[in-house]
Amino acid sequence: MLAINNLIGTVRRLRSESGCPWDRRQTPESLSPYLQEEVEELLQAISKKDSDNICEEIGDVFYILVMLAEIHAEKGEFTLERCLEEIDAKLVRRHPHVFEGKKIGSDAELRQQWQQIKEKEKKSNY
Repeated sequence: MLAINNLIGTVRRLRSESGCPWDRRQTPESLSPYLQEEVEELLQAISKKDSDNICEEIGDVFYILVMLAEIHAEKGEFTLERCLEEIDAKLVRRHPHVFEGKKIGSDAELRQQWQQIKEKEKKSNY
């Protein structure tokens, strides 16, 4: 997706030596209150069914998430790509009824399947 790549490039520029001093100073700890604030604003927009504001707040949350991933990438810990690859793999694993053709019926069965897969993952350290 071009848009996510553009956002990553913008965040990298903001955190670069020629970028923004505020963005360069940020740490996961300093960003935590901003993430909480933006998620709360997103939840409020959802409760109001305000799609324009929902769109804006999703963007704000993405900005903070990309910042967090970039900070960890700068430390050599992990990348945003790894985060996305891992959540994609997790979603595929936890939805065998979609990706493997396994038959599943009720919402209760789906929840049970999700929990069983999650427990199996924890035991095998996915």
